[in-house]
Amino acid sequence: MTTTDTETTTTPYAAERPARLEWAKHAPEVYKAMIRLDAAARQGLEPKLYELVKIRASQLNHCAFCLDMHTKDALAAGESVERIVQLGAWEESRHFYTEKELAAIELTEAVTVLTDGFVPDEVYEKAAAHFEEAELAQLLSAIAVINAWNRFGVTFRMAPGHYRPGQHR
Repeated sequence: MTTTDTETTTTPYAAERPARLEWAKHAPEVYKAMIRLDAAARQGLEPKLYELVKIRASQLNHCAFCLDMHTKDALAAGESVERIVQLGAWEESRHFYTEKELAAIELTEAVTVLTDGFVPDEVYEKAAAHFEEAELAQLLSAIAVINAWNRFGVTFRMAPGHYRPGQHR
């Protein structure tokens, strides 16, 4: 809102960009399969850790829709605003996270970015030291699934701001 001595005016936000395509409507079987895959990948993972991983991958992939969704779901799961805000600078904010969470966040970055074409051994080994094999397999599945969701969200320009916590479970 902009205020002057003689008048008050409201400055509108930028217009919401429409989605390019309602992909779930046009590929419903793929969408349903993604929902089932997501549900399978989350099994055995602590809900707040799962959401931190989803948020970090979505930050790296610039997926506003998924950031909106997973931030709301993280808050609903009891995650703190402070830890969500600091996630974008986790290396400087390590003291907000457990060693296990840090290993998961670092693995998320390595799997999401793949700038060197591989996940470094030390990153994988750190995660393997904090997660049992089955849990590590679930974590990697969750990372792969959010990266797939991010690609749909970014490509089709899914608009953030309309999601309600737990809406897609």
